[in-house]
Amino acid sequence: MTNSLLWYTTRGAGAVTLILLSSVVVLGILSTLRVQSPSWPRFLTSGLHRNLALVTLIFLALHIVTAVVDPYTNLGWAAALIPFSASYRTLWLGLGVIAFELLAAIIVTSLLRGLIGHRTWRAIHWLTYAAWPIGVLHGVGTGTDMLSVWMLAITAGCVAAVGVAVFLRLTSGSSDPLSAARTTFRAAVDRRETR
Repeated sequence: MTNSLLWYTTRGAGAVTLILLSSVVVLGILSTLRVQSPSWPRFLTSGLHRNLALVTLIFLALHIVTAVVDPYTNLGWAAALIPFSASYRTLWLGLGVIAFELLAAIIVTSLLRGLIGHRTWRAIHWLTYAAWPIGVLHGVGTGTDMLSVWMLAITAGCVAAVGVAVFLRLTSGSSDPLSAARTTFRAAVDRRETR
């Protein structure tokens, strides 16, 4: 591979990873909100969330590997695995390493979900809410194309999509479809016990 091909592959894979990871976050939030319609069953959102997460990993791996082997950046594997150890754009690359490691924790625990239990898995899965903005900051600070119109549009679109999804998540009521029935049942039990 030529140096310029590695450079363009790193940049392209980074941009695609941002789009895919943003889509995964949005789909995860939609799954939590139990969004569905007659033409879009809920299992489709969950399946798409899971499959896009796997595709995201492929592009993230491509982004990392091409950045490490590119002689222009001269990063080395330590810079890809140890936060803030790179001599090139130390802060921004360090944020990228942290985002990668948070995503790795989510992946490993998702694979071990049956062994660690749902509650532990869910607690660790909340790291997505930290991994995504840290990854965005990595792209803003490290991306050589950040000020180009196309990259600004991609970043703004991703931030807007995730922002709307998070807003919906924060402002929606309970995502538990049995919440109202459970509350009514508890109230009836409480009334019965006080007699």
